[in-house]
Amino acid sequence: MKPIFRYPSALSLALLFTVSLGYAQNNKIYHKGWIDFNKNGKMDVYEDPSKPIESRVNDLLSQMNLDEKTCQTATLYGYGRVLKDEMPTAEWKTKIWKDGIANIDEELNSLPYNKKAVTQYSFPFSKHANAINTVQKWFVEETRLGIPVDFSNEGIHGLCHDRATPFPAPINIGSTWNKNLVFRAGNTVGREARALGYTNVYAPILDVARDQRWGRVVECFGEDPYLIAELGKQMTLGIQDQGVAATLKHYAVYSVPKGGRDGNARTDPHVAPRELHEMFLYPFKRVIQEAKPMGIMSSYNDWNGEPVTGSFYFLTELLRKQYGFDGYVVSDSEAVEFISSKHRVADDYKGAVKQAIEAGLNVRTHFTMPEVFILPLRELVKEGSVSMKTLDERVADVLRVKFRLGLFDSPYVKDPNLADQKVHTSADEELALQLNRQSMVLLKNEKNLLPLNVNQYKNILVTGPLATETKYTTSRYGPSNNPVVSILDGIKAFAGKFSTISYSKGCEVTDAKWPESEIMPISITTPEQAQINEAVAAASKADVIIAVVGETDDLVGESKTRTGLNLPGLQSQLLQALYATGKPVVMVMVNGRPLTINWENKYLPAILQAGFPGPSAGKVVAETLFGENNPGGKLTMTYPKSIGQIEYNFPFKPASQAGQSKNEDPNGYGKTMVLGSLYPFGFGLSYTTFEFSNLKLSTQKIRSQGEIEITVDLKNTGTRKGDEVVQLYLKDVVSSVTTYETVLRGFERVGLAPGETKTVKFTLAPDDLMLLDKNMKWTVEPGKFEILIGNSSESIKLKQEFEVTK
Repeated sequence: MKPIFRYPSALSLALLFTVSLGYAQNNKIYHKGWIDFNKNGKMDVYEDPSKPIESRVNDLLSQMNLDEKTCQTATLYGYGRVLKDEMPTAEWKTKIWKDGIANIDEELNSLPYNKKAVTQYSFPFSKHANAINTVQKWFVEETRLGIPVDFSNEGIHGLCHDRATPFPAPINIGSTWNKNLVFRAGNTVGREARALGYTNVYAPILDVARDQRWGRVVECFGEDPYLIAELGKQMTLGIQDQGVAATLKHYAVYSVPKGGRDGNARTDPHVAPRELHEMFLYPFKRVIQEAKPMGIMSSYNDWNGEPVTGSFYFLTELLRKQYGFDGYVVSDSEAVEFISSKHRVADDYKGAVKQAIEAGLNVRTHFTMPEVFILPLRELVKEGSVSMKTLDERVADVLRVKFRLGLFDSPYVKDPNLADQKVHTSADEELALQLNRQSMVLLKNEKNLLPLNVNQYKNILVTGPLATETKYTTSRYGPSNNPVVSILDGIKAFAGKFSTISYSKGCEVTDAKWPESEIMPISITTPEQAQINEAVAAASKADVIIAVVGETDDLVGESKTRTGLNLPGLQSQLLQALYATGKPVVMVMVNGRPLTINWENKYLPAILQAGFPGPSAGKVVAETLFGENNPGGKLTMTYPKSIGQIEYNFPFKPASQAGQSKNEDPNGYGKTMVLGSLYPFGFGLSYTTFEFSNLKLSTQKIRSQGEIEITVDLKNTGTRKGDEVVQLYLKDVVSSVTTYETVLRGFERVGLAPGETKTVKFTLAPDDLMLLDKNMKWTVEPGKFEILIGNSSESIKLKQEFEVTK
């Protein structure tokens, strides 16, 4: 599946060239090996590529006036968001950015759901690169000091740009458990960004999704901090390997608003201090220290009564002093405004600006003009309420990143025409396919119903409201306008030559009373019953039924937290009616979060979780159903049986998810609740079988700063080639404070041919053994630890102990 390129007319290219020439009156500033940004006819220190970055930052800062400094503390949202002009105009000389701007976000990217942002300059890719150069040229040539712009964009599952390479949603990316693929995905995002003119990508998301109801689960890698840290590190390294800044989000404690409520709530996380550090800050700390990202996005919420974006503790004490972050912090949209408007810890917006800038915020971002932030900040400095020293420190952080990105040495895309060869190549499309394939998770396969044999099933009914739906393949903050294959079309393309494929929708995604139907029984309308009846009639003529059910993009995402987790609307009723026909029913679940599919798991013979795959959804689902792709993905979130169990996750504290019968609790009295998970963290089946053996530790005793190597053999004992994810869990047997029952401390996805064996190696370092002691100090305590090897958090195959000595 390749994107369809439409090249611009000669007239449109000529117009773009004309616009460029209109702002090229300062061509004398370009010299061999340097640019005279301040147009004074000599090479200043900040213009000299041979000078250390810190010297260049200090020199530039010394030449900047208050207006220029404050302009480096705000974002200008791109065309169709805030900016009204596609290209620079004469009026720009009267706008606040006449003195520069920190960054321009989502510039000319043609957002899929914002008609105002659709632009002629987003595609072909070379046209966009030329357009970005034109905008950059204006800032270099038309502002006094010529400070280049950092062009930022979203990129959590592919670059958020017209026809860029589309990857599956982050929850699917997590389900691959494949660090190498995630690095390559980040590398692709970084390469495409650079080719198109973007220099900063808002990715990855490191939020730890612990509430399955939360709308943004789909945008996270999962619920486990170690898994998130490992995959987030790889994506960050991949992006920055291409000379593009990665901006981590959302810092911090953003993903657990009270009750999972989103929208205007986004606040009041009930998180204890130890959990804050061990769970929600762990991925940020590790990725910052191990991958050196150049950006952080501060979040809307508070913690312990203190808004994060106005918190010196979060933005300076932790982020810079303890973690060593040396990039710049950009606020999530409206986070500064919320300091006064929602959290009400400042008298007014001007007070909120003061709190944010003094806390450590570098750049304010919101869908309003940048002067809304810049002008109050100027007043605060003039009044002496914010010191020039503080402002200089914040601006220096921004300039430092721009120097690191090479913007003062090479501010333009060097060869815009190469963008057509570098963005969304056939190799990129194959990588996207691999990610989609490896994200498929097989949840149930009774009597090996799957993979389906096309020679056995001559009449196949495809039903369900998600069979023809495609919007979820784009979801938010990713590429748009790529050709999409629906699951129905994918099945037709794969099996249509061998079998008769019929289709009946069966029901809509939601019913007439949605979302009230989440909390009370409703009456089915006559048209709704007719839809179900039609599908049942079609099922009577079929040999097998493929029911594609779940959630759409309308039910998953930002501000889309749910009250329940059952299949929405009448989908479960449809499945029950189909099951009653006696025909085998294969359920394909399109979902952006775990769903409480208890009846479906008990009665339906086969369930494949597709999640939110990218535009190749139909092709990949069909390949998986019919056996060309052997599913090897694993769940990155626990599936609860009921929302009444929430919070219900991995990892968990000892006995915190135990039952209350007399066998489990000496004070227990019996049966008042459903116990256990529907599917545990790390779970996923395969069309083949695997055997774990020969667990070896390099030593039985180590000192607190020592390392230990672990090896284990994995064998494919089945008849098909397949992937297994070897998962290493660690148990601290006795500790000075309560620790998690077990923690994930290693994983490796391994592909094996039938009969093949591979040895998998892990190394545990002191950081893997650390806990926060009673004094909230990270330490490795002496004592016994247990290594547990398995293929889910509940399916442990091998165990061994070792000891940490003093």
